[in-house]
Amino acid sequence: MTSSNHRFSDAERRGLYRAIHERRDVRSQFLHDEIPPDVLARLLKAAHHAPSVGFMQPWDFIVIESRSVREAVLSTFEEENQKAAERFEGERKAHYRSLKLQGILESPLNLCITCDRSRGGPHVLGRNSIVDTDLFSTCLAVQNLWLAARAEGIGVGWVSILDQEQLSAALNLPEHVYSLAYLCLGYVSEFLDQPELEAKGWRDRLPLSELVHGDRWGQPLTALKLDAL
Repeated sequence: MTSSNHRFSDAERRGLYRAIHERRDVRSQFLHDEIPPDVLARLLKAAHHAPSVGFMQPWDFIVIESRSVREAVLSTFEEENQKAAERFEGERKAHYRSLKLQGILESPLNLCITCDRSRGGPHVLGRNSIVDTDLFSTCLAVQNLWLAARAEGIGVGWVSILDQEQLSAALNLPEHVYSLAYLCLGYVSEFLDQPELEAKGWRDRLPLSELVHGDRWGQPLTALKLDAL
């Protein structure tokens, strides 16, 4: 048996890397088309097949169609977004205010992926040293869903400018359940060539060559030609 026996086909690998590189945080390009139930089921199944420490599977998925619930979430976004804008000054503040940072009402579907911090009981295999592995595991479910959505032609936008207590109240979450990711989902008119914040000049993508270290922090890894990738 050779090392290439388990490799995907060339077409399958191209599709995977395409989903990774073309995934976008969508805020402005949502269409009104509904997501068919079978497609949504595939996305949720992909999320549910994420790895998790101790196989705890701490995630739950709240599918939100109600306009009243979304309006409550939008209200906390607007309040928190105003606070966020006050952290900047001058042109940077004006630039921030010009950015569209949510599609709560525009997207046909909202989805909250939560983390049940009690799942698996008090002693989860692999969690005794790093308690937040339940949160890390749930983030992997978010990424699985996001990549599957891109493959289905569905845009996803993560709304992070929310008050956690207000969001938990709006969704009637139990005290031990953390609202990890509030997502807007829907078909889109386009996927932008660049991440929107990069395209609009908020931040540039950092060079990978500056972020890879060899053995210890600050030591170069010279064997890889990262700038050529």
